[in-house]
Amino acid sequence: MNAEFIEALRQIEREKDIPFDTLWQALEAAMSTAYKKTLGVDQDVTLRIEHTSGKQPIYFRRRAVVENVTSPHTEISLTEARANHNAKAQLGDLIEERLSDRDMERMSRIAAQTAKQVVVQRIREAERDKVFDEFDQRKGELMTGTVYRREGRNVIINLGKIEAILPEKEQVESENYRHNERFRFLVLDVRRGAKGPQVIVSRSHPSLIRRLFEMEVPEIADGTVSIKSVAREAGQRSKIAVASKEERVDPVGSCVGHRGQRVQAVVDELRGEKMDIVRWGPDMRQFITESLSPAKVGSVKIDDEQKSAFVVVPDNQLSLAIGKAGQNVRLAARLTGWRIDIRSETQVARERQAGVAAPATSAEPVVVADEESDEGADLPPLTLADFDDDEE
Repeated sequence: MNAEFIEALRQIEREKDIPFDTLWQALEAAMSTAYKKTLGVDQDVTLRIEHTSGKQPIYFRRRAVVENVTSPHTEISLTEARANHNAKAQLGDLIEERLSDRDMERMSRIAAQTAKQVVVQRIREAERDKVFDEFDQRKGELMTGTVYRREGRNVIINLGKIEAILPEKEQVESENYRHNERFRFLVLDVRRGAKGPQVIVSRSHPSLIRRLFEMEVPEIADGTVSIKSVAREAGQRSKIAVASKEERVDPVGSCVGHRGQRVQAVVDELRGEKMDIVRWGPDMRQFITESLSPAKVGSVKIDDEQKSAFVVVPDNQLSLAIGKAGQNVRLAARLTGWRIDIRSETQVARERQAGVAAPATSAEPVVVADEESDEGADLPPLTLADFDDDEE
């Protein structure tokens, strides 16, 4: 391990962007372990290697000052420390001394092989750390990748620098992940693994919708239009609520684009998933009405304290408002964060005549969930009696 080796480390520093001191510290740690094995020492030994350009490195070991020495390789008596090294030495101090010529010769013989192993390993670790940091900073962002292979129920995605994992729960049931097919993915998480960073990506997460619209709609990218909430049943239908900071800018129109080009680009990337874009507003009656589109709503009664809404729709709009298997009202509930119950005008009239709640044929259990989650709770249906009849 001579001047040429040190220059090689400098070159690695320049090419791999690994600090020289980082390489040298790793080398010192490895040489300390090698020294321990060479001398058959049980205790940990700490070496410091002093390097000077054009000369062989000089090895130093550190020994702790103790009253009674039990390990000569790691300890030194107070008397010897004061006599040979530092007259002011105290118990517990660390004394650094140069290795003997004999030990120095033994260390030099193993230095080259050890140094090579250490440098190669450190380069691998540094490159893994660099990749980890790069992808860790991209959590929540979109990346384009190609389907590489399947491992059990997971799909392995080629992102260029690294292979990512698309777990089964982050896949969309209606999508077929064929070899070499390109998709955009949401970077969900990055974890450190024994073989390098593990990148977890998603095709089903609601934030994928948000990122796709940010990419396709300049007004969202520059902050003029904002996405207030997203509700998604991946592969089937999604709803987004949008608002504009400027009155002259129509948030819904901005997202739809000329002849629907912008929203169609999102739908195409999602392989045909239906998309409802609604206008967000602070008036909950109006927002709930918007959230149930494409159905037309007759009236909305709300309970602010319970965050509940009772919606009445024309008879011919009932099935549209509820949606297939309750999908439309379920997505509306997620979008607004409110519990929503729907009745037709005929059902409300019957309830009033009977004075009791009618059979909840229209009131499918509504799932209320956070916009970024598919989790929720089944809520019991509401009745007209839960609301003040005087509310509009």
